[in-house]
Amino acid sequence: MATSHSIPSFPSMAMLFSFFVVLLLLENVAGETRRYTFNIDYHNVTRLCHTRTILSVNRQFPGPPLVAREGDRVIIKVVNHISNNVSIHWHGIRQLTTGWADGPSYVTQCPIQTNQSYIYNFTITGQRGTLLWHAHVSWLRATLYGPIIILPKRNETYPFVKPHKEVTILFGEWFNTDPEAIISQALQTGAGPNVSDAYTINGLPGPLYNCSSKDTYKLKVKPGKTYLLRLINAALNDELFFSIANHTVTVVEGDAIYTKPFETDKLLITPGQTTNVLLKTKPEFPNASFLMAARPYFTGQGTFDNSTTVGILEYEHPKHHKSSKNLTLLQPTLPPINATAFVANFTGKFRSLANAKFPANVPKTVDKKFFFTVGLGTNPCPRNTTCQGPNNSSKFAASVNNMSFALPSVAILQAYYFGQNGVYTTDFPTQPLIPFNYTGTPPNNTNVMNGTRTVVLPFNTSVELVLQDTSILGAESHPLHLHGFNFFVVGQGFGNFDPKKDRAKFNLVDPMERNTAAVPAGGWLAIRFLADNPGVWFMHCHLEVHTSWGLKMAWIVLDGPQPNQKLQPPPSDLPQC
Repeated sequence: MATSHSIPSFPSMAMLFSFFVVLLLLENVAGETRRYTFNIDYHNVTRLCHTRTILSVNRQFPGPPLVAREGDRVIIKVVNHISNNVSIHWHGIRQLTTGWADGPSYVTQCPIQTNQSYIYNFTITGQRGTLLWHAHVSWLRATLYGPIIILPKRNETYPFVKPHKEVTILFGEWFNTDPEAIISQALQTGAGPNVSDAYTINGLPGPLYNCSSKDTYKLKVKPGKTYLLRLINAALNDELFFSIANHTVTVVEGDAIYTKPFETDKLLITPGQTTNVLLKTKPEFPNASFLMAARPYFTGQGTFDNSTTVGILEYEHPKHHKSSKNLTLLQPTLPPINATAFVANFTGKFRSLANAKFPANVPKTVDKKFFFTVGLGTNPCPRNTTCQGPNNSSKFAASVNNMSFALPSVAILQAYYFGQNGVYTTDFPTQPLIPFNYTGTPPNNTNVMNGTRTVVLPFNTSVELVLQDTSILGAESHPLHLHGFNFFVVGQGFGNFDPKKDRAKFNLVDPMERNTAAVPAGGWLAIRFLADNPGVWFMHCHLEVHTSWGLKMAWIVLDGPQPNQKLQPPPSDLPQC
């Protein structure tokens, strides 16, 4: 007689089945591991009839997309084959407890030296949508950049109509000369740096530039379809307007956060920001092609690249249609260069979904309030030298609360973790040391202080930060990027922030959640965030020239009590300075 345990009974088969279901569910929750190798190399590229040796990843310009799903672990081996030190920042990735993988040189890591490599290892937690990666040392991100595409978890859908196709559009800036030489010269002379020679769409300048008619991005579409355009501004120093002739789009996401959908025919995207839009094509073949154009929004007083990059939206013509050669080419109208009112109106339209599935967890009460002025200033000319900055007697500088941040020669996160003294201080001013009429007549003394000062926050501190533009050397828009966190934009306005009047109007219901947002020219921006991510987190203007001049600072968030609330130990291959 067979023993009772030799044939599985039905209950145990059911148990086996449920075990596999649990395994599948766990796999679904845990996500996959995705591995990439980024070889940083020299690469000859010709644009505007100038051939230049640029830095690129895997000899691609723009760089390759990093594609993953929400919940996936991502492992990227970055190998440096160039003479520059380099590091890569995964812009907008939260990096929960994995600050060593965030990437800003001398903040969370020493850069990767020539012929060395470093493995970036992180898990994408609670994020889906479009972000970008870029180099994070000096001006190397001029050519070292690419998209990050985070798909929803398996079996999850978008909270909008499923697109026929998804298309990534990266805006960039092209320089005929080496950007490293440009910023090096500017820092030496104290003057503003030379501006770019062109803007690009997916690395191509388009036909409005000399010698570029063949270097034009073309997007081919079918009538009556919906396309998801993933728009990324990877430009070095310019906020950009974008429009497609005779088409409106529906904005559905900003900085990898779903938005309440809204329609527009013109967009503004600041460097470091991403915007996903739905483009619904015309129902019939339109007998025309349409220019897609991008040009700068500029509010400062210096020089800027006042040019326009265009691509072409082409409809696939029906079989019976003879030729698309003689089609009318329609042009969009973009806002004026300094259309600050349009910008304020446009950015004010962004709202979080704030529903049960995608809540807006904006801190309703705050533990700490900070007031930071951001803007330009000067450093005195070194003795017995002449400078080409303001009044030809000083050097351009930029600051937060009049503190121009100096990057140390050792990574701040390393110094913090290992208790090294003398690398940074923790006395960053939480408000301006000398209050003045920030957007009125600037003070006579425009000199800034210099240092490596930080703010320390206990774990889970809820923070309100008001960022106030100043009119020192001209009011200007400053796209501020906070590493390690998303923040909620609870308010914005023009003039000087008035705590009594302005705080009463804060949106605490469905504010937009972002990682990069612009402080309006001659105005203020109020943000809130929860300091729930231990580590050292950089905050800086995403106009690279302002970062070079010192418009940056760092937050140190202490460990929490639970094991998953502590900064992980550094990886064994962490680069050395």
